Amino acid sequence: MNGEELTEQETALYDRQIRVWGVDAQRRLSKSHVFVSGLKGTAVEFCKNIVLAGVGSLVLNDDNPATGEALAANFLIPFDENMGGEGSLAELCCDSLKDFNPMVHVSVEKGDLSTFGVDFFEKFDVVVISCCSLAAKKSVNEKCRKLSKRVAFYTVDCRDSCGEIFVDLQNYSYAKKKVDETVQCQLQYPSFEEAIAIPWRSLPRRVAKLYFAMRVVERFEDVEKRRPGETSIADLPNVMKLRNELCLAHSLNESQIPDSLLERLVVSTKEFPPVSAVLGESSARLFEVIKAISGKGDPLKNFFFFDAVDGKGVIEDISTS
Repeated sequence: MNGEELTEQETALYDRQIRVWGVDAQRRLSKSHVFVSGLKGTAVEFCKNIVLAGVGSLVLNDDNPATGEALAANFLIPFDENMGGEGSLAELCCDSLKDFNPMVHVSVEKGDLSTFGVDFFEKFDVVVISCCSLAAKKSVNEKCRKLSKRVAFYTVDCRDSCGEIFVDLQNYSYAKKKVDETVQCQLQYPSFEEAIAIPWRSLPRRVAKLYFAMRVVERFEDVEKRRPGETSIADLPNVMKLRNELCLAHSLNESQIPDSLLERLVVSTKEFPPVSAVLGESSARLFEVIKAISGKGDPLKNFFFFDAVDGKGVIEDISTS
């Protein structure tokens, strides 16, 4: 990232947040480039927050048409005669986001996420994918890791009143204040594929039950060739059967993945707007992207879970280190 200074206009516009995280962090943020694919409620909250924070540029990817269902979770879609007509979700969201902060360059990249090669991601500092298949998460994460520079990778998923964020900052160095001095720290992140491959029996006993439940539903959709969220009550017996098989293979008690939790994830697949807001706030406004770009402050490692039933957000370090 280059060392260009903030313009007088940028300094005036971002004055309040500069007072919070400093001019150097804001400079880095304003020169950074972010890619977001999958524009449902949670990703839209994320986009809104980083645009307001003053990211340099934002590229949106989602060729799906706007529908009534999409409108229920996406406040960037204008409710007018264009519903279901011309214009993809990315195009409609792009127009709305430009009004939030004219100083941020917002654009659209058409095409299926799976068709983008390694070189495509080299132009970005942060890549965020939402509501994607297991294969897509592994593939995009791996492409980001093949680049010569470090690209911060995030996956964001929301099902009903539950949500999950995964973070991969690769080999990450950052500054941390301790009393009267600043020390340099380093964290080694696993890829998404490496993280979920860790045997469940080797994880701490108090790992969030939502972590295991998300892996079961994710695996079911992958085996059945379903798109994320393409499940119903009719699938519940087979999902529970898969849960039992995975628990047996990993020497995990089935009580760690309650029937009631699986049912919520399988049956109520639509995003719950308040949960989308919490996840979008957690990944963007709570400095996660800002910390990843600026290299200042303790970053999230490497999963974040939220369940509106108990109102708790939990960070889990699912790694071998």
